[in-house]
Amino acid sequence: MKFNKISMAVLMFVFCIVNTLPAQQTKPVNTSGLKKIKDLVIYSDTLFYAAFPSVVKAKNGKYILAFRRAPERRIFGEKHTMHVDPNSYLVQLQSDNGWDWSSNPQLIYAHPFGGSQDPCLLTLRDGTIICASYGWSFLREDGLKNLSKQHFQSGDGTFLGGYIVKSKDNGQTWQGPIYPPSIQQEVNHDMYSNKVPVYNRGAMVEGRSGRIYWVVAATDNAQTKKTSNYLMTSDDKGATWSYQSVVAEDPKVFFNETSIYETPKGDLVAFLRTAMFDDQACIARSTDGGKTFKWQSMGFKGHPLQALRLPDDRVLVTYGYRHQPFGIRARILNAECTDFDTAPEFVIREDGGSGDIGYPWAVMLDKNRILVTYYYNKNNGTRHIAGSILEIVKK
Repeated sequence: MKFNKISMAVLMFVFCIVNTLPAQQTKPVNTSGLKKIKDLVIYSDTLFYAAFPSVVKAKNGKYILAFRRAPERRIFGEKHTMHVDPNSYLVQLQSDNGWDWSSNPQLIYAHPFGGSQDPCLLTLRDGTIICASYGWSFLREDGLKNLSKQHFQSGDGTFLGGYIVKSKDNGQTWQGPIYPPSIQQEVNHDMYSNKVPVYNRGAMVEGRSGRIYWVVAATDNAQTKKTSNYLMTSDDKGATWSYQSVVAEDPKVFFNETSIYETPKGDLVAFLRTAMFDDQACIARSTDGGKTFKWQSMGFKGHPLQALRLPDDRVLVTYGYRHQPFGIRARILNAECTDFDTAPEFVIREDGGSGDIGYPWAVMLDKNRILVTYYYNKNNGTRHIAGSILEIVKK
C-alpha cells in the first residue's frame, strides 16, 4: 500500500501532536508498608502551648497520652513562647479507643520548684506506669549571682535535671517524685550546687528479664555544652537506678534525646538525636546486654525518634522532620533493626507551619492500626497535640 503526500502529512502531524503531549505521570509505588487513614487534632487550646507527647496503653485497656502544657505567651504580647517556662506542667488525656480523647487534661505532676518538660511514659508488664521528666527552676537575679558551680541556663531557666513519677492505678493517681542519681560525666549543678540527676526525652524499655533500660543525656563539656548519652538500668521497677555504660560519645557530635529498644535476639538498640552532625539520626547497638555500644549514622535526617514493635516483630520508627517541608515521617525496620539505611521512608505529614513540631510517639490500636502522636502547628499557629492513624499494608 502506497502513501500519498497528504496521507504522509497527516501521519507526521499526528506524530508531532502525540510527542508533544505531557507524559502520563506514574504514581510512586508505596513500598513503606504503611497507609495513612486520617489525621487527628487530639488537644488544642489557643491559651496553651501543648507539646512533647508520649502515649501508652494501660493495663485496663485505656490509652494514656501525656504532654507538657504551658501558657501561650504570644497572647500576652510577647514575641514567642519558649520551651522553658515556669508554668509548664505534666498533664494527661485518656481514650478508650485511641481515636476519641477526653477534652480536659488532668494533672500528672507540677514541680514545686519550676517548670517540667517532656513526660515520657512506659507501661510495665505488671501495669505500673512510669513517667520520666525533667525540670527548670527560675531564680531571681540575686539568686543567679550566687550560683557558685557550673550550671546550665536557658533563658530564665536554671536546669534541675530529671525525675520520675509512677502510677499503679492506670494513671488515676501518681506517686513521687523519684530522683535518679547523677553520673560522673555530668558537669552541671542545680541551684543547691548538687550535680543534676540524669534525665532525657525518649522511651525506656522493659527488657525480657524485667530490667528497665533508660538512655540518659549528660553535659560532658562545660565550654561547648556538648551532651552525650549513657545507659542507666533499674531492677526494681524504677525505684532506684544504676549507671551501666557509655552509649554514644564523640569529640564534636552532640547526642541527646534518645529512645531505646530491645530486639527479639536481645540486642539493645538506641535511636539517637544529634546536633552538630547535620541533624543526622543515629543508631547505637549493644550485643552484650548494654555493657558496650557502637553508634553510627542511619543515613537520614530526623529527630527525635521512637520505636514501636509491630505484631510481626518488625519495628516502626517515627521521627519529626524539621526541614522543609516540615512534618512527621516513619520507616518500618526489620525485627533486628539492621536495615535502617535501606528501609523506605513514609511521609505521614508535610504540612507543618514551622520547624517547631514533632516528637512523635506511637502505640498499637489493634493488629493492623497504629496511632502516632506528636505536637504540631499549622501556619505557625497554636502548638497542639495531633495524631495520625496508620494502617499496616499487608503484602
